Amino acid sequence: MGKSSDYLNFKLTSVSGRYVTNDHIYEFLSTLDESFHLDILGLSVKKRPIYGITVGHGPKRIFMWSQMHGNESTTTKTVLDLLNFIKHSSPSTEELLNKVTLKIIPILNPDGAFNYTRFNANEVDLNRDAQKRKQPESKILRKAFDKFAPHYCFNLHDQRTIFNVGNLNYPATVSFLAPAFDRQRNNSESRTRAMCIIAAMNQKLQDYIPGQVGRFDDSFNPNCVGDTFQMQKVPTILFEAGHYQEDYQREKTREFIWYALCTAIRTIANDEINNFSLNQYYKIPENNKRYVDILVENAHVLDNSLNEKDCVSILYKEVLDKDKINFIPTLLEKGFKPGQYFGHKTLNCLIDTDANWLRSQEIKDWGY
Repeated sequence: MGKSSDYLNFKLTSVSGRYVTNDHIYEFLSTLDESFHLDILGLSVKKRPIYGITVGHGPKRIFMWSQMHGNESTTTKTVLDLLNFIKHSSPSTEELLNKVTLKIIPILNPDGAFNYTRFNANEVDLNRDAQKRKQPESKILRKAFDKFAPHYCFNLHDQRTIFNVGNLNYPATVSFLAPAFDRQRNNSESRTRAMCIIAAMNQKLQDYIPGQVGRFDDSFNPNCVGDTFQMQKVPTILFEAGHYQEDYQREKTREFIWYALCTAIRTIANDEINNFSLNQYYKIPENNKRYVDILVENAHVLDNSLNEKDCVSILYKEVLDKDKINFIPTLLEKGFKPGQYFGHKTLNCLIDTDANWLRSQEIKDWGY
């Protein structure tokens, strides 16, 4: 489980891109046979169903949920790939499902997914509602957690294109975190187990994206779901699907999350957690925020108010338009010197032929 050939064979090509809603996933979910227990766990603010799928019959229970933030769809695509892989079962898959039981919520926030927004229909960030649980989606997640009584939790998210690894010019294509359970960020048996599983995933991913795995900030916030479940002494892992070179649709990152998920499940199933150490976890560099989508060097060629060698940074704003996400370039900052940011695309206005394109196509959107 988790081989490249497996992924290419079982990637669910009917669901792709950044805009993923209940309507996109239901056709596939309706094809799952009786070995998958598909049910409606509850309804969102706007009365959209929140689906849960349970598969496997092993003693180790793994609970995962995606699209808590409606505009973070990469991991949703990956869990569909995982379900499709299990659907076309093999002897090795059956062996694994004798060891683990998976419970998956592919879209926790279907209203946010429909509107392509982080928040639910009440404009609440569900990942800040873990304690008060005022939102129906938060109540559904906690009820599923309590009923399933998982041994492990996977909290599946996307992160923005701004993140790099450490201080290096590498995008944080995948990031992980074993959330803290107290303000001192102490370790415990459950948090240590989460860290060791992350070490296993990182080791696997270095074969595919060397240097492009980061460690997310572990500041404690009891209102966050991961911190709350860690406080319940359940090893919880935050997955953050980030940017891969030229992959704004997050189809390559989707694949890397597949390798990570398969590695984590296999590590748990086969009792391999103790093969990895805290030291391996802490060696993963922390994320930093030094990337922009377009870095324009020598921008004085485009703007006479700038000094020679001044730079301009541009980020894309993701805008939903007729079931498609458009990436609209927006000015972040201008007038800074080289070295402050890295660019997913870098243009030097003194030598790049793209400068005229920038002037004619994008400068109107930068805020000048």
